[in-house]
Amino acid sequence: MSKPPTIREVAKRAGVSVATVSRVMNGRGSVSERTRHTVGEAIRDTGFRPNVIGRGLKTARSGTLGVLVPSLRNPIFADVVQGIERAAEAGGYRILLTSSNYLPSKEVTAIDVLLCNRVEGLVLTVADESSSQALEFLDRSNVPFVLVFNPAQCAKHSIVTIDNFAAARDIVSRLVRMGHRRIAMIAGDSEASDRSNLRRAGYEQALTDGGLRPGPIIEVSFDSRVLERHCRALLSCDPSPTALFCSTDMLAIGAIRGLAALRLKVPDDISVVGFDGIEVGRCMSPSLATVVQPAEEMGARAVEHLLERLNSGTPATSMTLPYRLRHGESWAKPAREDDRTERDSGAATKGTIHL
Repeated sequence: MSKPPTIREVAKRAGVSVATVSRVMNGRGSVSERTRHTVGEAIRDTGFRPNVIGRGLKTARSGTLGVLVPSLRNPIFADVVQGIERAAEAGGYRILLTSSNYLPSKEVTAIDVLLCNRVEGLVLTVADESSSQALEFLDRSNVPFVLVFNPAQCAKHSIVTIDNFAAARDIVSRLVRMGHRRIAMIAGDSEASDRSNLRRAGYEQALTDGGLRPGPIIEVSFDSRVLERHCRALLSCDPSPTALFCSTDMLAIGAIRGLAALRLKVPDDISVVGFDGIEVGRCMSPSLATVVQPAEEMGARAVEHLLERLNSGTPATSMTLPYRLRHGESWAKPAREDDRTERDSGAATKGTIHL
C-alpha cells in the first residue's frame, strides 16, 4: 500500500515552501491569490489530506464543536443542526453530533464522548436545565457551552430559546377565541423535557383566562407515532373535546393519523394544533396550524455566541427569540352551535389521563 502524500510533496509540486502551504491551509498570513490557487491545485492533484488530529495535538485546538440533541427523529432538531453547522463552518469549525434519545441518563455519557474527542465547546439541549447532571459535569469540565430550546432559568448558562409558555398560551387562546370550550392536550413526557412542562402551563393558563377548565391531558413519549388509542381515550371523555393541542408537531401529526383511523376529519370534527413549525406540517393535508420556532436561527445564534466565548471570553448570555403562529388548515370553529356556546359545567375531565 502506497504512503499518503505529505505536505512536502504538495510544496514541491506547487513550487513553494512548506510554510506557505501551511499558511494557505490555515487561512493565516499574507498569501497572494495566485499562490493560494496554485497550492489548492497541488493539494487536489496529490490527494493530500491534513492530519487534523495531529494538528490539534500541537495547537491544543481541534477546530470541532460538539452538538447534543434529544432526538434525530424529530425534524425540529435537524433544523437547529442546520443552523449550527452553517455558523460553525463560517467560523472555521466542524461539528460532531450525537443524541440522548430523550434520556437524561444518557446525556452525561454522550457529553463525555464528545469531550474525549477534544471538542472545544458544545451546543446542546438537555431534558431539564434546572436539575441537569450533564450541565454540572460540563461546569466542572470548564468547557464552554450554549443551550438551545431549554428555558432560560439559570443566569450562569448561555441559552438561545423562545418563550414556550407564552407561545402555548397564544395558540390555545386562539382556539378559545374560535369558540372552542373543550380543548384537550397530548403532552410529551414531562421528565424528558422542561419545554413540555412550560407548554402545558401555557395551555392551562389560556383556558383559565377564558373561564374554562383545563383537561383532559394525556402524556406520551416524544417518539410516539401511533396515537389512535390515546385519541380514543380523549374522545371517550364526557363531554368530548372539540380541539386538541399537541406539545410538538410530530405528536400532532400522529394525532391526526389516529383521528383518521377513528373516522374523524380534521378540522370538520375536531381541530388539531401543534408546536415547533417543522416544514412537513406545512406540506400535509390539512396543513398543520402550529407555533413556529426559528430553529435554524437559534442554532446559528448559539454557535456565534459560543465562538465569542471561545475567542474573547464573552460572559454567559440568554437570548429569547420571537416565535410566530402558522395559520394552517387543521383548525376551525367548532361545527355545532352547542359546542360554541357551552361553558364549563364541571363535567369536563381535569388532570392527566394515564393509559
